Amino acid sequence: MAVSEHRLLLKNVDQPGYETDIDCYVKHGGYEMLKKAYTMKPEEICSEVMDSGVRGRGGAGFPAGLKWKFLDRKSGKPIYLICNADESEPGTFKDRQVIYKDPHQLIEGMMITAFAIQAKLAFIYIRGEMFGGARILEKAIEEARSQNLLGDHILGSDYSCDLIVHRGAGSYICGEETGLIESIEGKRPYPRIKPPFFPAVLGLYQCPTIVNNVETLCNVKHIVEMTGKEYAKLGKPNNTGTRIWSVSGHVQKPGYYEFECGALTYGELIYDVCGGLKPGRKLLALIPGGSSSKVLRAGERFKGKLKDGTAFDWALEDIPLDFDGPMAAGSMSGSGAVIILDDSVDIVEVLANINAFYAHESCGQCTPCREGSLWLKKVTTRMCAGNAREEDAELIESIAKQIDGRTICAHGEATAWPAMSFIHKFRDEFKDKAIKQAANLDKKPEDFIHLV
Repeated sequence: MAVSEHRLLLKNVDQPGYETDIDCYVKHGGYEMLKKAYTMKPEEICSEVMDSGVRGRGGAGFPAGLKWKFLDRKSGKPIYLICNADESEPGTFKDRQVIYKDPHQLIEGMMITAFAIQAKLAFIYIRGEMFGGARILEKAIEEARSQNLLGDHILGSDYSCDLIVHRGAGSYICGEETGLIESIEGKRPYPRIKPPFFPAVLGLYQCPTIVNNVETLCNVKHIVEMTGKEYAKLGKPNNTGTRIWSVSGHVQKPGYYEFECGALTYGELIYDVCGGLKPGRKLLALIPGGSSSKVLRAGERFKGKLKDGTAFDWALEDIPLDFDGPMAAGSMSGSGAVIILDDSVDIVEVLANINAFYAHESCGQCTPCREGSLWLKKVTTRMCAGNAREEDAELIESIAKQIDGRTICAHGEATAWPAMSFIHKFRDEFKDKAIKQAANLDKKPEDFIHLV
């Protein structure tokens, strides 16, 4: 393999004792950066994060330093920090590696961030199914509190901040920051309308709030250690630092891997890092950023210009593994979850599985999403049950277009984009399914009424 892993956040995840013993973490330099941060001014830390160019690792890829800059510091209200550890995007399993194997790295990153934005209370919102992770975090927090690394007068300073683990109930919509905030407040997690409810201005309890992902907050520790300008030398412009990629699907070695952004291509990830496809199989497609991102088909050519004006002409395997490459190809890197599909799959069944998930997870607040997601599920379920119609491709596309851009939060797009892209890339496969089923149909249409 031409490019080796650059383990910055994952450097110590396999160290014995890291998940259960603060002494082990401290022995390897843990909390030294928290001590360093307390010798700096809060605005200096914010400036370092801005200089680093680090982008959010949760899905949207918004620059973390810029998000902090939007914080309303003049309102006189308390400031809150929330770590989004919901990690509910299908195909994503990177953040839990830090939570389960190196929890103090997250706590240190959060306490530095809390000091930088002058938050007096911080929360880790963790997905309900990750009950083991919640227990590990609660134990680690008590260890840190016992050594005065959080709580009152941290490290003997005038600054105090406590940290609370808040368990969710396993709802995908709580990965959306305002839905998450509603959940912490004890309400049904209906996402809020933005504007006016931008969390940096009107967040938790209508106070200024910063919501960052686990991986993003862990990076803060390393930015303080390296300085923002040195951190920015990792990766490439607009794609700085390292990133953890969750790889699943039809590869020999699925798993989680950490590389500098843009250091390799999707082809190198599949064939060099993950050992290639199973014997006799061919690459059909990949989903680059979790199931909500648009599918990319093998054999296509992706042409255009990057933001800096550089022209590109890529095959699927040539797309850089960073933020801008998938975006230029018409998709997104999202949560960093790469799902590989080989030619053994039924592409209609793949979409049916995705549609079933988003129909189940819709919060129901917006009519286009609540109704449209169920219709998408019904159509693809019917197709997989043996009653596909040639016009179904156009029907799926029509339903998806009536959801896209018509909802309060991005769950509408998460539902619509996969459906639209699967039809756009595999229209013939959807129509062929109907033709084949019509030739071999051994059931009557009324047998499928319950599915539509």
